[in-house]
Amino acid sequence: MEFFSSLLLSIASFFGISNLDETIMTGREPIVQEVVNAVKEAPGGQQVIDVMDISKLSSDEEEMSVSSTKKTVDSVNEDKTSITEPLIPEQVEATPNVQTMIVAGGCFWCVEADLEKTAGVIEVVSGYSGGTKDNPTYQNYGSGGHREVVEVTYDANQVSFEDILIVTMKTTDPTDDDGTFGDRGDKYSSAFYYENNKEKEVINGLIKEVDEYGPYNKPLAVDVEPRTEFWRAEDRHQDYYKGTLSQIKYNLYRTASGRPAFINEHWGTNDHSPVLPWRNEQSNNQTYMWSKYQKPNENELKEELDETTFKVTQKDSTERAGTSPLDKNWEEGIYVDVLSGEPLFSSKDKFDSGTGWPSFVRPITETAVEEREDQKLFVTRTEVRSAIADNHLGHVFSDGPKESTGLRYCMNGVALKFIPKADMEEEGYVDFIKYL
Repeated sequence: MEFFSSLLLSIASFFGISNLDETIMTGREPIVQEVVNAVKEAPGGQQVIDVMDISKLSSDEEEMSVSSTKKTVDSVNEDKTSITEPLIPEQVEATPNVQTMIVAGGCFWCVEADLEKTAGVIEVVSGYSGGTKDNPTYQNYGSGGHREVVEVTYDANQVSFEDILIVTMKTTDPTDDDGTFGDRGDKYSSAFYYENNKEKEVINGLIKEVDEYGPYNKPLAVDVEPRTEFWRAEDRHQDYYKGTLSQIKYNLYRTASGRPAFINEHWGTNDHSPVLPWRNEQSNNQTYMWSKYQKPNENELKEELDETTFKVTQKDSTERAGTSPLDKNWEEGIYVDVLSGEPLFSSKDKFDSGTGWPSFVRPITETAVEEREDQKLFVTRTEVRSAIADNHLGHVFSDGPKESTGLRYCMNGVALKFIPKADMEEEGYVDFIKYL
């Protein structure tokens, strides 16, 4: 037992855990498994477990393994630099789902600048579309029936078609049918373009929703048109807001046009996000089947749940990595709390972290989960719990995809239930289809 305490202390020291109390080592099996799981969750932790093989040690094997294992631990402590680099796994990221779309919101300098700041957007190009003449230029695009537009290239795994529509709408005046701010004429008016019926439905649904709940005192005047050929504008119009001299002109123009003041008046200061505030309010006020969930007592839960699910959700344990089929599930749908059924995560935000646990870049809504400081294993982590059922789900780390939120919500699969998109309406989740 003295050896095993030393071993755990060495591992804890390597991972920066400095206040491990040897007195808790009397009950070896539970604490070993918790330490093993915690180390696995950390970047590079699985390799440490593989090298030391501590999760497989039995009581009879401990003393026999003292010499060889101490040498392994000593080599780690003697030269952390040489062992750290190979222990850090290469970040495994989902293959980008690259899509393009066209939107218009007045001066394309401004629309390009706002959309390029949106997470998940890969590139925004200023240009012309909607007219009949080929190869339009800045001098003649209006006479040919074109308007100023931008073509947006984006990763649909990170940002949706509707998200980009919302950002475009919130950063222009979508109620003006004859131009935008100081720029007059249809060539400066707002327009959303679609390539198929599904995209057309999304556009029309968004317009109807904003007309009903939005902040404007008159209906939206956004043209809804089928996508036509996109013509790239001259180089001098690309990234105009970034140029050494042009950014000065751009900032003066943007401020004088009244665009920032209009955005702030209707959406709040610098709100360029794809969030529509009334959606969260509706979710909070709506009476869903999980809204009034009452958790059974512990004895009832022991009867209802299998041993692993009970330990994870009620005793804050961690399932063994690689054991949940949800880790490799890429079907479209949502992940809900295994007990209450409350929505927690969307398939749109799921990625392959390579850890063996289902991982997401964000919760499905801002209020879906609660985060708490967790010091149970002698190092500060951030625990994630379901907001209504108050079940332990996992932890959130800051080593997620950098092009998205940078976060990794590392969840236990046994704490989740998957609802396929095809079943969502029947099972009472129709209001959450928009998050896919």
